[in-house]
Amino acid sequence: MSVMEWLATALGIACVALAARRSMWTFPAGVASVTLFGVVVYEARLYSDAALQGFFAAANLYGWAQWKRARSTLGEVAVGTMSPLSRVRWAAVTIILGASWAMTMHRFTDASYPWWDAAIAAASVAAQLLMAQRRIENWWLWIAVDLASIPLYLAKGLYLFAGLYLIYLALAVAGLISWLAVMRRTLRLA
Repeated sequence: MSVMEWLATALGIACVALAARRSMWTFPAGVASVTLFGVVVYEARLYSDAALQGFFAAANLYGWAQWKRARSTLGEVAVGTMSPLSRVRWAAVTIILGASWAMTMHRFTDASYPWWDAAIAAASVAAQLLMAQRRIENWWLWIAVDLASIPLYLAKGLYLFAGLYLIYLALAVAGLISWLAVMRRTLRLA
């Protein structure tokens, strides 16, 4: 395990823990983590995961701006939920984009586990965008991503990252519980 893998792991844990607490510091920690993480997974030939890290860097900047704007308007980072129709649309787009990406990776690269890797990448994109929009459904997707990522990283011998995703899983459950409490408190005050 390299120093870069250790740093990416530590910053990743900080990022998710800060997101669960609705802290703006989640975004700078996230940018640093995904940059290092991207190098490591690229070297492991997990190309979808490597491309995903580039997306995460941009999405962290987008989320930072969104949360900052919401906090200045509302005084805190408020959370919300999606409509049932919106959930169906997001799921459909995520599945279509994931399958398209998987076919591309399978056909044109020597990617390791292209279908598995692409499915995780597509769900991660959706989860990251929903987190930036402060939708509670992001945590359900992160839980699914974490559960799928742990065995993938074990299969690739990336044991530290598998452990990281086990920690991410616990943090995602904590984030879901925390955000549900915020939503309940907001509904009581309304």
